[in-house]
Amino acid sequence: MKHFKTIADYCKAIRIPPPRHPHFDIRSFEENMPSVVNEMPPFRHEFYAIAIKSEGQGKAITGHHTDFPSGSTIFFNSPFQLISWDIVPDWQGFYLMFTQDFIAQSNYFSKLLEDFPFLKIDKSLPFEIEENDLENILSIYRNIWQEYHGSNEDKFQLIEASVLLLFSYVKRYFSRQVDLVEAEQELKAADLKLLTRYQTLIQTSFYPNTKLETFSNLHSTSYYAQKLNVHPNYLNAVVKSLTGLTALNHIHSHLLQLAKSYLAQTDMSVKEIAYTLYFDSPNSFSAFFKKHTQITPLTYRQQAIL
Repeated sequence: MKHFKTIADYCKAIRIPPPRHPHFDIRSFEENMPSVVNEMPPFRHEFYAIAIKSEGQGKAITGHHTDFPSGSTIFFNSPFQLISWDIVPDWQGFYLMFTQDFIAQSNYFSKLLEDFPFLKIDKSLPFEIEENDLENILSIYRNIWQEYHGSNEDKFQLIEASVLLLFSYVKRYFSRQVDLVEAEQELKAADLKLLTRYQTLIQTSFYPNTKLETFSNLHSTSYYAQKLNVHPNYLNAVVKSLTGLTALNHIHSHLLQLAKSYLAQTDMSVKEIAYTLYFDSPNSFSAFFKKHTQITPLTYRQQAIL
């Protein structure tokens, strides 16, 4: 099964031009239709996506959500979620994609999954949008698309604000049209719920000013397994089967996202960041960061320009 780590790799695989930015992309379906792969077998990627299909035939499958609506549809992709599609090349609408690095350098999305739960892997249920709401959503996408293709130096400030506006409207429509209780009951896979609980627990454990009852190793899979009342081996097996990555990989991914956020958006020293993220020393933090990014924390801070 193919697994795409970058937006550029994904674009190449589905036969569309490369993105203008490594961590954010927006397209209209119309511009993709002449060359895009019409039938894509299951694959995974490592970024978030949110799309609006206003017209078009065929369907996309995200995770276990196989009942793709036939009308104007909003649908989502989450990192490591299984995705496939079989479409007729007549789609109209837009989609945008963004990586964990985009989140790390953003002022708005530090609690992305808490603020916008429809992006969670078990909540990303495609839903039909009412006609009187369609133009509102399309106009926000058009504004983001125009900024993205413009040359203004501050364009990503406006793009971030517009993405926040888009997510806020989608959250309203999602809550209005999708009964979250019923959606939860329809999720038959207990493993999927465990994955979401695990991802949420990782996030909340590193919230600022979180008080731990006793000293806890937040870098250890065993800590979260104990909180979730499962064996660490079982947790790892479930997480890996659903995402292709180990449970420890998910902890490391979140640590990297937080580290990049602190480096890009604060003047905290490397030492302060290390202890904030529960590393036992600044050297351990720097070694971890360099192992996963091939650059030092200070080099990343110097290069952290959106």
